[in-house]
Amino acid sequence: MTWAMPPETAPQDRTWMAFPRPGLTLGDDAASAEAARRVWAATANAIAEHQAVTVVVDPVARDDARRLLSGGIDVLETPLDDFWMRDIGPTFVLDDVTGALGAVDWVFNGWGANPWSTWTRDAEVAATVAAAAGAERIPSLLVNEGGAIHVDGTGRVLVTETVQLDPRRNPYADRARVEHELARTIGATEVVWLPRGLTRDYDGFGTRGHVDMVATFAGAAMDTVLLHAQPDAGHPDHLVMPMVRRALEEATDATIVELPAPSTLTDAGGPVDWNYVNHVVVNGAVIACAFGDPVADDRARGILADVYPGREVRSVDAREVFARGGGLHCITQQQPAVQ
Repeated sequence: MTWAMPPETAPQDRTWMAFPRPGLTLGDDAASAEAARRVWAATANAIAEHQAVTVVVDPVARDDARRLLSGGIDVLETPLDDFWMRDIGPTFVLDDVTGALGAVDWVFNGWGANPWSTWTRDAEVAATVAAAAGAERIPSLLVNEGGAIHVDGTGRVLVTETVQLDPRRNPYADRARVEHELARTIGATEVVWLPRGLTRDYDGFGTRGHVDMVATFAGAAMDTVLLHAQPDAGHPDHLVMPMVRRALEEATDATIVELPAPSTLTDAGGPVDWNYVNHVVVNGAVIACAFGDPVADDRARGILADVYPGREVRSVDAREVFARGGGLHCITQQQPAVQ
């Protein structure tokens, strides 16, 4: 079979998510943990107004999931370590000839075998979801996560050098090997290598450069790249993003549209990685991150509405998600509709 990953703007059958369970990521402060559960549920409930949603729930979180998720959401119980479905779940693809559904099962090792991470149960989630979706499982030996790739549906894929070439992920890989595996699994014909991700992503709990915090293909024809921008010279990403932009300009002829960051520069953990690139595209809508910054949030919604014509742009306050290491895109995974 010849597999290809459709763009996120293609018709979708459903969205997959995982529900927060107790652990390091959720934290031991009861109020903060409940706030996180409510944001995960709000994201699922918003998406469920547009398409089917299945949430993977660890049995220990069954009661909280039942309490907060809307009644129309499907639940699949299975043990979890964490709850970032974009990274622990499969990457769905379609066969170019038959249209059959496939699911790439990347190796997951806790974002590069981080000492704080456990992943024995999470490493099994992709196969579990693939079986539940009725997809053909496509095993891969590449350590990779769904948040580390973005495709335009014509064969182009965005990646970062610090993820796929991370020696804690793929110590024996080089560009050629990575590109060959991306061609086999998701139909990549052109790999655009970006130099790095956002500064916060390299702290102890980061992914070390996920592209879905930096840039994404967008637009009706997927000929636009939405690029994070940090206009404030007081933030280290003010120097990072011009490097990323230059790499994009040298590697692709796509139109680049910047999404300026909100005004907040730091939190208790240092420079924030708050961005609007990390949004979720579903049937008829875009679920955007919001950060309690009315001016910046409104500006981002306007840009997204222009880039995704005909789709309703809705916002979910994503600060509790970002405080735990990711955004709304990171907690979702789309399953394309079989044509």
